[in-house]
Amino acid sequence: MKKTAIISLFLILFSFGFAQNSPYWQQQADYKMDVSMDVKTFTYKGTQEIVYTNNSPDTLKKVYIHLFNNAFQPGSEMDARLQSISDPDKRMVKTFKTPQKTTYESRIAGLKPNEIGFLKINDFKQDGQVASTKVVGTILEVVLQKPILPNTKSTFTMNFDGQVPVQIRRSGRNNAEGIALSMSQWYPKMAEYDFEGWHADPYIAREFYGVWGNFDVKITIDKNYTVGGTGYLQNPNEIGHGYQDEGLVVKHPRKTKTLTWHFLAPNVHDFTWAADDDYIHDTAQVPGGAKLHFLYKNNPEILENWKKLQPKAVQMMQFFNQNVGPYPYEQYSIIQGGDGGMEYAMSTLILGNGKFEGLQGVTAHEMAHSWFQFVLATNESKHYWMDEGFTSFISDLAENAINEKKVDDPLAGSYKSYFFMVNSGKELPQTTHADRHDVNQIYSISAYSKGSVFLSQLGYVIGNENLMKTLRRYYKEFAFKHPTPNDFIRIAEKVSGMQLGWYLNDWTKTTNTIDYGIKEIAEKDAQTSITLERKGRMPMPIDLVVEYTDGTAESFYIPLRMMFGEKQNPYPQLKRTVLNDWAWSFDTYTFSINKSKKDIKQIIIDPSEMMADVQKENNVFIQK
Repeated sequence: MKKTAIISLFLILFSFGFAQNSPYWQQQADYKMDVSMDVKTFTYKGTQEIVYTNNSPDTLKKVYIHLFNNAFQPGSEMDARLQSISDPDKRMVKTFKTPQKTTYESRIAGLKPNEIGFLKINDFKQDGQVASTKVVGTILEVVLQKPILPNTKSTFTMNFDGQVPVQIRRSGRNNAEGIALSMSQWYPKMAEYDFEGWHADPYIAREFYGVWGNFDVKITIDKNYTVGGTGYLQNPNEIGHGYQDEGLVVKHPRKTKTLTWHFLAPNVHDFTWAADDDYIHDTAQVPGGAKLHFLYKNNPEILENWKKLQPKAVQMMQFFNQNVGPYPYEQYSIIQGGDGGMEYAMSTLILGNGKFEGLQGVTAHEMAHSWFQFVLATNESKHYWMDEGFTSFISDLAENAINEKKVDDPLAGSYKSYFFMVNSGKELPQTTHADRHDVNQIYSISAYSKGSVFLSQLGYVIGNENLMKTLRRYYKEFAFKHPTPNDFIRIAEKVSGMQLGWYLNDWTKTTNTIDYGIKEIAEKDAQTSITLERKGRMPMPIDLVVEYTDGTAESFYIPLRMMFGEKQNPYPQLKRTVLNDWAWSFDTYTFSINKSKKDIKQIIIDPSEMMADVQKENNVFIQK
C-alpha cells in the first residue's frame, strides 16, 4: 500500500473514531434502599442495591462510591482542612479570642466515638460475586469482579452500617435548633464518571456531583417522627403525619413502635431526608404546579414566620417557573434542618429561626437551586460558580419581584462583593477546584457573587432580553444533563448571534479585570473628540452616554471587534450611534461628535453600571 493511501486511511479512521465518541452520554445509577434508624443511638442499618448503567464508550474496571459520613471523624481530610485554612467555617470550629490573636479548634477533632459519623460497607457484591473493596477516607474503591462493558449494566449489592454525627455541617443530629436528624450525604453514593473520567473527590465540606437515577427508599423509624425530603411518599394513608388524604383517619397496627416510610424519587441525583418528633407539617399548592411541604419545629417563636413564608414560597416558584422553566417534579419540601441552607433533590434543609427576611432569603436561594443544580446538574466541584452564581442571580431577582418594597438594583450586593475580592489581591480564577481555595471568603465571593455578575454582566454584553432568553433555552436544552460552562456560552451565542468565547475565557479562567476610562476630551473645528482607554486586561463593548447643557442626551455604542455583533439599544429613549468596533489590541479609541466641548455637560461610560469596571472614577467626565 502506498504511503499516501495509508495516511488517508488513518485520517478516515481517526475522524470516524472522533465521530463515534462525540455524542453526549451520561451514566445512570438506580438505587433500592431499605434502612432502619435507631433514634436513641443515632445509628442505622441498611441494605442497598444499585443497578449501574455504563452509557460511556469506555470499559470500567473499577468504580468509586462516596462515604460522606466518614468526613466527620478526627483525623479526616475535612478535619485537617479546618485546622489549616486561615478562615474556617465558624459553624465547624470553636473560636478562641485573645487581645493578640484569634485561634480556631476543629469541632471534628473533639468528637467522641459515639459522636462521629461513619459509613461501613459489608458484603459488597457485583452481580452476586464478591468484589474487592478498599476504604480510602470518604471513598470506597471497588475493583470489579468483571469489567462493565460500554452500554451494559451491572448490579451492586451491599449492607451498610452508619452513625449520624453530631451536626458539624449540613448533616447530623440534635443541632442548635433542636432538629433530631438531618440526613444528607448519608448513604453509599456512586461517584460520577463522565467524559473527563471519574470524579472521586474526597469530602472536604464543599459541593457535590452525582449520577442521575431513580431512587426507591424505605426508612423505618420511630412512629412519632415526621419525615420529609426527596421523593414521593408511597404510603401516606398508612403513615399519616399530615401526608394522608384529607379526612382519612390513619390507623396503625396495634402496639407498633415504628413506621416504614416508602419514597420513590424518579430521575434525581441525590436523596436527602430529615426527621423530628416535633415537626409541624403544612402544605401549599403552586397553581398549576407542585405541592410545597413545610416542616418546621413546633416553636411559638418561629410559627408566624413559617406561616408567612408559605405564600411567598408559592410566588417564588411561580417566578422561577416563568423566568427559567417549569419545575419538573410534583413536590418540593422546605425543611427546618438547623444548619445554614443547602439544596437537595426536591427539598432543602435550612435554618428555621431568626428574622423573616433571613428565612425568605435562604428559601429563595435554595429553591432556585432546584433549577441550577438539581435539574441542570453541573459539576459543583469544578464549576461551582455556575450553580451558586446563577442561583444567586435569579433568587435576587425573584425576591425583589415578590417583595412589596423594591430596590433599584437587586444585584448591587454581588458587584460590591466582587470588587472587594479584586481589591483583596487574593482572587483565584473560577476554574480553581472548589477544594483548592486558600480562603473560604474568597471562594464564596467567587462562587456566589462573581458567578452572579457573570450573568448580569452578560446581560450588558448581549442585552437583558437575550440574557433571559438564554437562561430559558439553556434550561430547556440541558435539563437532566451535566452541562459545562461551554454549553452555556454556546447557548448564549446562538441566542445573541455573537461570539462570546472571549467573555467566558477572561471572566472564568483568569483574574483579568475590566477598567475603561475617559482619557482625553479635545475640541477642534466645532467638533469634540473623545478618547477612551482600556486600562484593564479584559475587553468589553462600550455603552457611552453624552449629556448636553441644553438638557438633551444621546448614546454611543462601541462594539467589541471579537464579538462580531452588536446588542439592541439599551436606552431606546435616546438616539444611539453605533460606532466602528474596538479591537482589543488597541489601548485607546477616539471618536468625534458634532458638538462643541462647551455644550457637553458630562460623559458617562456605562450608566447602567452593569459592567464590572473596577475603577469607576475615570468612567465619568464632568464639564467644569
